[in-house]
Amino acid sequence: MKTETLSTSETQKEVPKINLGLEEKYEEEKKNQAPEKEPLNPDNIGDETVNQLPEPSGYRLLVLPFTPKNKTKGGIIFSQETLDRARIATTCGYVLKMGPLCYKDEKFTSGPWCKKGDWVIFARYAGSRLPIEGGEVRLLNDDEVLGVIKNPESVLHLI
Repeated sequence: MKTETLSTSETQKEVPKINLGLEEKYEEEKKNQAPEKEPLNPDNIGDETVNQLPEPSGYRLLVLPFTPKNKTKGGIIFSQETLDRARIATTCGYVLKMGPLCYKDEKFTSGPWCKKGDWVIFARYAGSRLPIEGGEVRLLNDDEVLGVIKNPESVLHLI
């Protein structure tokens, strides 16, 4: 039986890349797409944007759900589907506006449970979801707030 040994120059030759038509088409489509908008979060939402959002009536709060980061500390990038699922399933949000009757009922004798600018925890299916550009906001009843937290990343984790 005869075996062939390859010289070092033969093993170091580069394999030519095959240029597929689909790759070119994909790259062209990627260039032509509009850039993705940054999801809304308390850091990038301005007063002008908040003023355009609906005013909560009565005893309701307008809450911006927490948007998880798209990359872990270790550098793992989450898929868009995973981020969307995490956004829908979030139970934490930032209070943007409060209705005129929030926490003025007799059952809140100790005072309001939260105020504008607080991070709050609520039930998974609480409130009404309103889709807006860059994400969604929720209208919650004042008694659907379960607690106030300082940092939403300390209690949340991705799926």
